[in-house]
Amino acid sequence: MPKIKICGLTREIEAEYLNEAKVDYAGMVLFFPKSKRNISIDRAAAIMKYLDPGILPVAVTVCPTADQLEEIQSAGFSMVQIHGSIEDAVLERLSIPVLKAFNVHDLSEYGRFQKNEKVAGYLFDAQIPGSGKTFDWSVLRKLPKDDKLSLIAGGLNPENVREALSATRADGVDTSSGVENDDGTGKDREKILRFVENARGCG
Repeated sequence: MPKIKICGLTREIEAEYLNEAKVDYAGMVLFFPKSKRNISIDRAAAIMKYLDPGILPVAVTVCPTADQLEEIQSAGFSMVQIHGSIEDAVLERLSIPVLKAFNVHDLSEYGRFQKNEKVAGYLFDAQIPGSGKTFDWSVLRKLPKDDKLSLIAGGLNPENVREALSATRADGVDTSSGVENDDGTGKDREKILRFVENARGCG
């Protein structure tokens, strides 16, 4: 059964949508004010209180500092998703697993993170994360496989998620803009349910 991550939660009610859909991961953007989905640690903690125990909360970050990672761990996140650069020394201080995000046009450090025991999996995203655009899924076939979790992101929505899973054979999928309300603010319950139903149709 494909793993499913819904990213960019900003409200408590969205945790209820994820509970209903029985997804695997709930992503919240932290310490990245450039994103319209960025929220504070306190708001993230409030949202996490509404998540079912079976849904793992994931802190989504960009080039996080050691202090920011300490805050994330203290807040009770189960995993941290890291976009951009991160030093090995900072990684070693983490006590929660890492989901390393890669821009598919820059996979030069893939081998480095394959070897790091702190990295539990990878997220393969489009050239501009959060843009709602897909990428050429065939590039993933060239990467050496291992036993770590692999998630595909970038422009996924209820209409194309099944095709993405079939084309990449990834372990799961991640979406944010693909299940937002039509005005681009907040998550749409019906879109989340359709996304999950279509993804699990590939299981």
